[in-house]
Amino acid sequence: MDSRDRVLLVENDPVISDLIGKQALQAAGYQYFVVPDVNSAIARSLQLAPDVMIVDLNLPGLSGKDLLVALSSQGVDLPVIVLAHKGMESDVIQAFRLGAVDTMTWPLREAEVITVVERALRGVHERRERERLARQLQQMNQELQARVRELTTIFAVGKAVTSITDQAQLFGKIVEGAVKVTQADLGWFLLKEEKGNSYLLAASQNLPASMNLSPHQPWDDGISSLVAMSGEPLSIHGEPLKRFKIASLGQSALIVPVKVQKEVIGLLVMMRRAAAAFTPSEQHLLDAVSDYASISLVNARLFRAVEERARSLQILAEDAAFSARVRDDLMRSLRRELRRPLRLAKEAFEEISKAPTIQWDAAQRDILARLQGQFVLARSVLEAPDNSLEEKHRAARVNFADVVRAVAGQYQSLAKVHALGLTVDLPDEPVWLALSAELVWRLTAALVSNAVKFAPAESEVRIILDPPRASIAHIQVRDGGSALTQARAEEIFKARPGDPGESPAERFGGLEIGLPLVADIVNRYNGKVWFEVEEGQGTTFHLTLPVAH
Repeated sequence: MDSRDRVLLVENDPVISDLIGKQALQAAGYQYFVVPDVNSAIARSLQLAPDVMIVDLNLPGLSGKDLLVALSSQGVDLPVIVLAHKGMESDVIQAFRLGAVDTMTWPLREAEVITVVERALRGVHERRERERLARQLQQMNQELQARVRELTTIFAVGKAVTSITDQAQLFGKIVEGAVKVTQADLGWFLLKEEKGNSYLLAASQNLPASMNLSPHQPWDDGISSLVAMSGEPLSIHGEPLKRFKIASLGQSALIVPVKVQKEVIGLLVMMRRAAAAFTPSEQHLLDAVSDYASISLVNARLFRAVEERARSLQILAEDAAFSARVRDDLMRSLRRELRRPLRLAKEAFEEISKAPTIQWDAAQRDILARLQGQFVLARSVLEAPDNSLEEKHRAARVNFADVVRAVAGQYQSLAKVHALGLTVDLPDEPVWLALSAELVWRLTAALVSNAVKFAPAESEVRIILDPPRASIAHIQVRDGGSALTQARAEEIFKARPGDPGESPAERFGGLEIGLPLVADIVNRYNGKVWFEVEEGQGTTFHLTLPVAH
C-alpha cells in the first residue's frame, strides 16, 4: 500500500460510506474522498485524479453504469470497482462490459474492502511502474541517440581534417560540427593572423546577414580576446553576458581556445539565443572539436612548408638544368672551336718532326713522342660523344662487344705512340646490355685509359670480353707489367676529381671519368668493378654488368 493512494467513493448512503471510507480505507491508511452522485464524481475525478474509484450501482438519478460510460467518453483511464446489492448480478455483468475492474457485494466486511482495493491498486502500481520504465528507457534511448549523433559529428570533423585540403571548406566543416554537438544556434571560428595579434573570421554559421562579415576580415566580438589572453574556456550566459557587445546575438556563449604548443592561435565561439547555459558535456565536445581544429592548422603549416620546400627544389632543379644546358652548349662550342686549331697544330708538329734537315737526338724524339700522344688524347676527347653521362637509356639495349671494339679503335693510335700493343678478345655472340651506348662507352674507356696510362713501353694491354655467364657480362683489361702497386691502385679507386698527386709513371693526364665514379655508376646498375695487382706482373681491372633479357 502507498499512503499516497487516493480512493474516490461515490455513495449517497451514509452507513455504506462510513463503513467503506472511515472504518476500512482510513483505518488502512488510504486517502479517501466521498461524493454522493455521478455528476459530482465526474467533476471530482477530473480535479482529483484518484488512483481508484468505488461506485455504487444503485445510485439515485444517474447510475453507476452511467458513470462508467461518462468516464470512458471523457477519456479518463481509472480503475472502477462497482458496489452491487443482492439480485443485481445482471447489472454487474453490464458494468464489467463498460470497463469495471472488480466488484463488491453489500453487505460486506472491512477486510473484503481492503482486499478488493489492494487488488485494483496493484494493477495501477504495475502499470505506473511499466510507464516509468518505458519513460526511462525512452530517455536513455534519446540520450544514446544524442551521443551517437555527437560521436558521428566528431568523427565527421576528424575525417574532414584528414581529407580536406581546402582550408576555407575545412573551417566551415569545423564550425558546422561545433554548432551541432553543442546544440548552439550560431557560431564562428576566429583565427589569429600570422603577423600580428588581430583575429580574423575564418568561418561562421547562422550569423545575421546584416553584420556584413566576410572571411579573413578582422573582428573583435568583445569577449573572445579575454579567452585568448587566459587560454582557458569560458561559458557565460544571462545577465553577465549583457556587458559584451555580442549579447545582441544571444543570451548564452561558450568560447574555447584553439592551441598549438600552448599558443592560442584560434577561438571557437558558440552562442544560443536563449539564456540556457552550455553544459560541461557540451564544453568537452567543443574541446574535442578544438583539438581537431588545432590538428588542421598544424597540418596546414606542414603542407605549406612542404610546398615551399618543393618549390625551392624545383627552382634549384630548373637552375641546375639550365646551368647544365649552358655548360653543355659551351662545351660543344669549345670542342668545335678547338678542333681546327688542334688539327693545324698537329699538322705543323708532324711537319716539323718529319723535316729531313732537322737532326733529333733520342731525348728529343722521346719528347716528340709524348707530344704526339697528347695530340692523340686531345683528339679523342674532342671527338667523344656529347651526351650527358647520366642520360637515361631510351633504347635500353646495346651490344657490349661493339662498344669494346669502338673503344679499342679509339685508343690504338695512343698505344702505338707509346710503343704499346693493344689487343681485343671478343666472343662470337653479342653481349646485350640494358644501358645506353654512351654510358657503356665511358665505363669501358675509363678502364682502358688507366691501363694505357700505367703500362710500360714495349708491353701489351689486353681487353677481354667474356661470353655472358649466369646473366652477367664480364670485361677484363690487363696491362703487361705496370708500375702500379696495390697501394697506388687503391688510391686511384678512392681519389676524387681535384685530388693532388700524380705518379711519375703516368704518361698523360687523361679526361676520362675516374674509377671512383665508375664504381658508383656500376653499383647503381647492379654491377661490380674491382682490380687485381700482381707485383711485377701487371694489373687487371674487372667490370661486370647484368645482361639484357
